[in-house]
Amino acid sequence: MELKWLLCVTLLALGILAVQAHDMDEDNDADDVVDIEDDLDDGIEEVEESKSETSSPPPAPKVTYRPPVPTGEVYFAESFDKGTLDGWILSRAKKDDTDDEIAKYDGKWEVQDMKETKLPGDKGLVMVTRAKHHAISSKLSKPFVFDTKPLIIQYEVNFQNGIECGGAYVKLLSKNPELNLDQFHDKTPYTIMFGPDKCGEDYKLHFIFRHKNPKTGKYEEKHAKRPDADLKTYFTDKKTHLYTLVLNPDNSFEILVDQTVVNSGNLLNDMSPPVNPPREIEDPNDQKPEDWDERPKIPDPDAVKPDDWDEDAPAKIADENAVKPEGWLDDEPEYVADPDAEKPEDWDEDMDGEWEAPQIANPKCETAPGCGTWQRPMIDNPNYKGKWKPPMIDNVNYQGIWKPRKIPNPDFFEDLEPFKMTPFSAVGLELWSMTSDIFFDNFIICTERAVADDWASDGWGLKKAADGAAEPGVVGQMMAAAEERPWLWVVYILTVALPVFLVVLFCCSGKKQPSAAEYKKTDAPQPDVMDDEKEEEKDKGEKEEEEEEEDANEEKLGSDADLGSASQEEEEEEEEEDRKPASEEEETVNRSPRNRKPRKD
Repeated sequence: MELKWLLCVTLLALGILAVQAHDMDEDNDADDVVDIEDDLDDGIEEVEESKSETSSPPPAPKVTYRPPVPTGEVYFAESFDKGTLDGWILSRAKKDDTDDEIAKYDGKWEVQDMKETKLPGDKGLVMVTRAKHHAISSKLSKPFVFDTKPLIIQYEVNFQNGIECGGAYVKLLSKNPELNLDQFHDKTPYTIMFGPDKCGEDYKLHFIFRHKNPKTGKYEEKHAKRPDADLKTYFTDKKTHLYTLVLNPDNSFEILVDQTVVNSGNLLNDMSPPVNPPREIEDPNDQKPEDWDERPKIPDPDAVKPDDWDEDAPAKIADENAVKPEGWLDDEPEYVADPDAEKPEDWDEDMDGEWEAPQIANPKCETAPGCGTWQRPMIDNPNYKGKWKPPMIDNVNYQGIWKPRKIPNPDFFEDLEPFKMTPFSAVGLELWSMTSDIFFDNFIICTERAVADDWASDGWGLKKAADGAAEPGVVGQMMAAAEERPWLWVVYILTVALPVFLVVLFCCSGKKQPSAAEYKKTDAPQPDVMDDEKEEEKDKGEKEEEEEEEDANEEKLGSDADLGSASQEEEEEEEEEDRKPASEEEETVNRSPRNRKPRKD
C-alpha cells in the first residue's frame, strides 16, 4: 500500500511541477516582452549566438527533381517541365446540341507547379477553370499501329481540390485524314478512352475502345467490366496517382493504379457489349400462338364453396369479455382548450375568424386509465374466412413459357483479334468538370513495359518519395494532432502512463513481512520460523533421512553373512539355556524328601 500511495503522489507531483513550469514560462515570456524594448540590440546578438551554438534537428531528406527522360522508343512523352504548352493545341470548337453560352470549348489550361508540391521545378498541365468545356490535344511522334507489340499508355492525375463531378480521362484520337485538332470536340473519333471519371458517388475508371464492325463498317463502343477494387481513395486523398493501361497482342489487358493491378481481362470475354455477336438470334417475326397455355396452375373447376362459408363475416369484432377499467373518466374529453393561451394582439376576427385557444392534453387524464367514451377493444374474428376461392391444381394443358425460335444471326461475324484496332495519331483531353485545378503530368505512350516503368520511377516515383520524406513520423503526427486537439494529451498520458503504473504496481508491490523490531514494539506474537524456512528445513531433513536409510541398507547388505552365523549360535545357546533350567528343576524335585522312596531294611 505504501508503494501505491508513493506512485500516486509522484504522478501528482509531476503534474503540479508541469503546471508550475508552464506558469513560469508565461511569466518569463512577459518579462521578456518588457525587456525587449530596453535591450533589443543585446537580445539580437544573444539570439544569434544561441542559434549558432544550439544544435538544430537533422533536416528531412531532400528529394531533388530531375525531368524524366525516356529510356527507349516512345510514341509520345510529355512532362511539361519546359513550362509552356508548346506542341499542344487548344480547341476552338463548339459542342453540338448545346446552348451557345456553354457550347464553346473555352475552358482554360495552364502549365503550373502543383499547389502543395514537394518537388520544386516539377510542372504539369492544369485544367484551371470549372463548369466549362475543356479540350486540348497533341500529335504523336508517329501514328501507333496495332500489330505485334503491346500498347502502354500512362499518365498522372492529381485532384488538387477533390472532385465533385467530372473526369480526367484521356482519348487516343484515331488516325484520320480529316482530323483537325483545332476543332477537337466530343464527337471527334477516338480509338481508346482511358482514365478516371466521377459524378456523385459513382467512381469509375474507364477503358473503352471503339470496335469496327467488319460487315457494316460501323463503330461500336466496348466497355471493360467495372473493377472490383475500391476507387474512392484515388479521387479524395488529393495525392498524385499513376494510371496505366497495358494492351497485349493476345487480347489481354491490365489496368493499373500506382503500379498495382486493379482490373484485368480479355477483349473477347470481358467487354460489354461483347466484341462478337451471337451466332443465333430470336426470330423477330415469330409470334406466340393464341392457344398457347403458359399457366402452370389453374383454379379447380370442380371445386364448390362450402355452405357454411360466410364471406360477409368481419375480420375484427369487439371483445365481449373486455371490462371498462376502474376510474375511467367518461365525461372528460381527451383534449381541452389551453387555459393559459391568450389571443394575439394583432388577431383580426374579420380577417382571421373567431379566435380559439389551442387544444392541449387534458391534465385530468394523466392519472386516469382513460377519458371519453369507453369502447370495447377489437380482436380477430375466429369465424372470419374471407372471400372464397377455389383451390389451384396443376394445369394439364401447360405448355411452358413461350420463346421465339432461334434463327441464324444475319449480322454475325467473328473477330478473333480485336487488339488490332484503328491506328491513332494524337492524344487529347476533352473534359467537363465542376471542380477546378485538376493536375495532369508525365504522359507516355510506348510498347515496352520497362520504358514505362523507368518513366514512372523518374516522375511519379519522385513525387511519392518527396511526399514520404515530407510527411512526419508517427510521433510527429501525434504531436501535430494534439496541437489541434489538446484533449488528445490526456489520451496519450493515459495510454502511456497507466500501463506503466499498473505494471509497477503489480510487479513491485508484494506483501511486506513485519520485522522483529516491529514485533517487539507491538508485542505481537512472532512466528518461530518463517514459512519458507520451514519448507527449506523440511526438505533438508527429508534428504538427510533418505541418505541415512541408504547407508543403513548398505551396512546391512555387507554384514548379512556374519549376522546369519551369529544368529544360529545365539539360537543354540538359548536352546541350551532352556534345557538347563529344566534339568535342574527335575533334579531338585528328585532330591526332595517327599519324592524319596523308602529304604528297605
